[in-house]
Amino acid sequence: MLYGADYNPDQWPEEVWDDDVRLMREAGVNIVSLGIFAWSRIQPAEGVWDFDWLDRVIDKLHAGGIQVNLATATASPPPWVSARYPDTLPADESGASYWPGSRQHFAPSSPTYRRLAGEVVRRLAERYVDHPAVVMWHVGNEFGCHLWADYSDAARDAYRGWLRARYGTTERLNEAWGTNFWSQRYGSFDEVFPPRKAPYSHNPSSMLDFRRFTSDMLLECYLMEREILLAAGATQPITTNFMGPFKPADYSKWAPFMDVIADDCYPDPANPDRVRDAAFQRDLIRSLKPGVPWILMEQATDAVNWRPANPGKQPGVLLVETAQSIARGADGIMFFQWRQSRAGSEKFHSAMLPHAGTDTRTWREVTELGSRLGSLSLPAPGRDARVALVFDWENWWAVEERDHPVDIDYLALSLQWYGALHKRGLMVDIIPPERVDDGYDLAIAPALYLLREDGAAALTRFVEGGGTLLAGPFTDVVDEHDQFRAGGFLAQLGPVLGVRLENFGALAGAHGGSAGGMGVGAQSGPAARGEHGGSAGFVLDGAPVRGTLVAEVVEAVGADVVASFTDGPSAGFPAVTRHAYGRGEAWYVTTMPDAAGLDALAGAVVDASGVTPVVADLPADVEVARRGDLVTLINHGDEAVWIEVDGTDAESGVDIGGRRLDARSVLFALSPETASARTERADAVATR
Repeated sequence: MLYGADYNPDQWPEEVWDDDVRLMREAGVNIVSLGIFAWSRIQPAEGVWDFDWLDRVIDKLHAGGIQVNLATATASPPPWVSARYPDTLPADESGASYWPGSRQHFAPSSPTYRRLAGEVVRRLAERYVDHPAVVMWHVGNEFGCHLWADYSDAARDAYRGWLRARYGTTERLNEAWGTNFWSQRYGSFDEVFPPRKAPYSHNPSSMLDFRRFTSDMLLECYLMEREILLAAGATQPITTNFMGPFKPADYSKWAPFMDVIADDCYPDPANPDRVRDAAFQRDLIRSLKPGVPWILMEQATDAVNWRPANPGKQPGVLLVETAQSIARGADGIMFFQWRQSRAGSEKFHSAMLPHAGTDTRTWREVTELGSRLGSLSLPAPGRDARVALVFDWENWWAVEERDHPVDIDYLALSLQWYGALHKRGLMVDIIPPERVDDGYDLAIAPALYLLREDGAAALTRFVEGGGTLLAGPFTDVVDEHDQFRAGGFLAQLGPVLGVRLENFGALAGAHGGSAGGMGVGAQSGPAARGEHGGSAGFVLDGAPVRGTLVAEVVEAVGADVVASFTDGPSAGFPAVTRHAYGRGEAWYVTTMPDAAGLDALAGAVVDASGVTPVVADLPADVEVARRGDLVTLINHGDEAVWIEVDGTDAESGVDIGGRRLDARSVLFALSPETASARTERADAVATR
């Protein structure tokens, strides 16, 4: 089990370093990420190099038994770079430069930036590739975190080259982008610009390609550094830190180039859905590289600094959030950062070693956690999920483009469907449609607006082979160029779903929700009550449901109608259908149901698919997850519960039987065959 943090000794005088190593050992730290933002210290001027301090730090860490995840230090160029080479600076949509004074002030496609960064990486690799302390390489840092897109001249030139490589000729480009509309035909690739500030809407097909290009440019930066490390003889794992569901970078395309997936996760204590949202992020990360453990590269020990208000974590929350990562596949737990900074933008960000010192709750919690994790043996993640939630970056980019029947927050919709599965104690893989196969019993695909041919074929085979598919509204609308397919809507999945779509039926006042937990079903006021066309009602299993976002006009062509709209613009048309196809079945939901309706539908398809929870009948505040033979039970609530489990405590080796699970506490169990749980008042549990 890896346990550690980002370590920034260059921010501190050298006399502190020995104390750092001593306290790291006390806390159970066995690895640090070193030198992430040290470029200006390593290379204070062009042609001037200083590795002596880094030599001493690495040697001290090695002598203390601390391994090093050595960073390439390229995430924040020093001031001399932009002063001497202004072509390295990125630009916004209006062409204005992003200037130094913060971080990530570089154009990813700038040849000059890549040359300078590459030289730093070469020097580091040549010097440390064989150092016994260096066990991993950390390339860059949170690529694209603050710079979601670059519109500079460097980006312009690279974009033109990217389009030439993708399309070959302007004729193919014009066809893919539909440029006969609004007189946009290109006669040369040199006429193409990034989507800079324009009077009105940009071509949606061009916007989709620009997002692909942006993700690819960031990936190229990573791959450039990776190749330099490999050429120098690096045999250690090479990675960079992801940021969960981060829209600008298509991590599904990045994952094959990561020797180990690493992720940064900072749940918001003020978010009532933080447990669900964090579980989604961890399952997404786990799903990127199935069967391979991943590393939580950054989390906070207490408060962060970048939100409008930054409350700290309650006692025990650090433990349960850490356990959630382990339960969902992590073999490494790390923090930002080791020692709290005294200066800079993140000085109020918590750390393993707080500015208030070791006589603090934070220090006690991190040392207790380090001791506990040090004795934990973990099985590799298996293929533990029988449910797939279809989540696709290219669809995310396309479905949230403007000029649609309604604005959609794709992540928010995905989180709502995931939450209905998570609360049932189900393991869920979060994957693109092409990866849905017969290893799953149930697949849910909300708002899969852009559906590639291979993805549609995989979903079709899945249902034909006996799987249960639920598709949400606004699905199978466009191809990979964001253009309608011939033959109308649902051109690929229509026969599987047994329906024909005529009209999307956008509901006035509808919106796509927010990823922070509001969601479509959380509207209030006239729209939510159905006035002004803001929602549409139907009855499901005798209970009234309000649908928002759209109320599509569909015709059942072979499908059974489960529920029809009782009011709204699509009254009388199907709201929910169910269609037997091959050895499986496909459900279609033509609106976004409210919370109760969504939960009922999730329950219906779970029952229809035969999927069962990891542990049944758990109270609402207890989360469960499986990784191979290890089952983790986490009580996120404020009251203790009593758990009956047939299994072995993974930490003590004793049979579990009946066990009190305190508020904000964790039980790691090996191979429980049966389990049940019930919530009791804390004082009643204490009596037991």
